[in-house]
Amino acid sequence: MISVSLTVSDSEKEEVIAELWEAGTTGITEERTSLCAFFDDGIDAAEIERRFKAYHPNITTVEDRDWVKESQSYWEPFVVGERFFLVPEWLDDQPPAGRMRLTTYPGMACGTGIHPATQLCLLAMEKHLRAGESALDVGTGTGILAQAATMLGATPVFACDIEPEAAAIAGVNFRRTGVVIGVFAGSLRSVKSSSLSLVVANLNAATLKLVSADLQRVSTRLIVSGFREDEISRVKQSLPLGAIDELTMDDWACLVISG
Repeated sequence: MISVSLTVSDSEKEEVIAELWEAGTTGITEERTSLCAFFDDGIDAAEIERRFKAYHPNITTVEDRDWVKESQSYWEPFVVGERFFLVPEWLDDQPPAGRMRLTTYPGMACGTGIHPATQLCLLAMEKHLRAGESALDVGTGTGILAQAATMLGATPVFACDIEPEAAAIAGVNFRRTGVVIGVFAGSLRSVKSSSLSLVVANLNAATLKLVSADLQRVSTRLIVSGFREDEISRVKQSLPLGAIDELTMDDWACLVISG
């Protein structure tokens, strides 16, 4: 068994975790400023070192253990906002009174729920999503924001991701949890103009600028996150409809925008 320790900042963790699973890891443990991934002995260690060179990999040989089970043991349920109780899929913890269980899928794609940007989207949805209105989750990853929208009463709900694998993972997760959400691999260009009440986009500032015209084309109400506080003005310039709410957490930001 091969252990690969990487130095990773909070803002990079979700992306690196997804890339580690894509590279074939059998399990991941997380520390405050690092990740430790485990691979079978047959893995090409030189290729792993090259692929993750930016994160200063430290590769060692360790005894064989059930690393999947061990990595899962590090994940615990946690609350977000006033209504959500986020629980990894392998746990059966039930939500406290007044909260809804939102299943998360650590390691499958971006969207574990632990990142501040994801939590900010959930907080904004609690405040601004109205039951009965249509919603779209752009860059859905594992699909947890789309699932949250259905739990808050949105209908119909859609989800999309430009990565076919991520869209497929989200579709599997929706079926497993029994929610009815239309998911497709593609971009906002596939969406009809003025067809949605609300769009949620957890994307970085550069990507939000690239898709800003389509975001405003399909809906006049947006929840956008995935960028830092010092990028708020940049995002407002890209989406000049008018910010009606601004939320922050751990240097990350979320804007609620309405025309």
